[in-house]
Amino acid sequence: MIPTEESGKETPGSPAPGPGRAGGLGGHSRWADIDGPVHYLDFGGPSGAPVLLCVHGLDGSAVNWAAIAPLLTGRFRVLAPDLAGHGLTRSAGRSTSVLANQALLHRFIEAVPGAPVLLMGNSMGGMISLLEAAASPGTVAGLILVDPALPFAPAWPDPAVAGLFALFAMPWLGQLLMNRRRHQPPEALVARLLSLCCADMARVSPDVLAQHVEVARRRAEFSDAERDVLAALRSVVLAAGYGTGQAYRRAVGSVGQPVLLLHGCQDRLVPVSVARSAARAHPGWTLVELPGVGHVPQLEAPAACEQAITAWLADGGRLALAAASRPGPVRRWWAKRSSGRAAQPEP
Repeated sequence: MIPTEESGKETPGSPAPGPGRAGGLGGHSRWADIDGPVHYLDFGGPSGAPVLLCVHGLDGSAVNWAAIAPLLTGRFRVLAPDLAGHGLTRSAGRSTSVLANQALLHRFIEAVPGAPVLLMGNSMGGMISLLEAAASPGTVAGLILVDPALPFAPAWPDPAVAGLFALFAMPWLGQLLMNRRRHQPPEALVARLLSLCCADMARVSPDVLAQHVEVARRRAEFSDAERDVLAALRSVVLAAGYGTGQAYRRAVGSVGQPVLLLHGCQDRLVPVSVARSAARAHPGWTLVELPGVGHVPQLEAPAACEQAITAWLADGGRLALAAASRPGPVRRWWAKRSSGRAAQPEP
């Protein structure tokens, strides 16, 4: 599969007219063919650098990483795909469920950067990253989870958020609410979503905000956009639920790679108490709490996130960085270690 790059408006599958930053999305806009067109942003980085693959959350897109990516390209090649039914990647007959997008992510890793990579996932993207690390440990050197959608745990939910999710869970009402979004201007859609996800939306830079509006404007032309996001939302709830999320709980418990867990203390969607519970259950994970920050720290506090990532890579994430940095013996050793078959690097 050969990814293409475009410098103007994206047309999946069309020839690439040449390099350049496309349409004000913050990175080089490219396409890969993975059972249909998959859009991704290449934010750049040094030649031969380890790959940091960023996975957005529900109703998000690759531009969710536009604020933090420039802070990380000094040492990483930073890539960010649009999952099926999100951003500029239309579903095109593909499922937008959590498991389907995990399978798509796996094939993307194989087709574009190669393995292993460092995975950085936010919200639903954190869930998908955990599932990928559990299912294919040889592809994932380490995990940076940013306010991930973790298995439901006893916590006091935000009443407005809990009510909103309950409404969307109703078959006919959820579809009606999603359809109403089609009549809202892109600026209003972005403002509404970020006001829910951020503790202080004013912290998001105007340039990054404009990039989100641009994606929303393009998605307004997609007749299947609301249907796809609604299907993904219901899949997330089922995957993380008390009675329906046993497979996800087992997958999280089987993850052996180094994990950095970044979590905003003012997150209304996934309370910080859930992250604390996960950290207690997995003592090898490194938890960094970000005071006064909401569900998308990579947009609201990118510098604080970068500092936490840098500190982790020098400590608990050293093995992950080594595995993602060197081909050959270290990568083979890491694949075996993650499967529980080796205890030291091969000579």
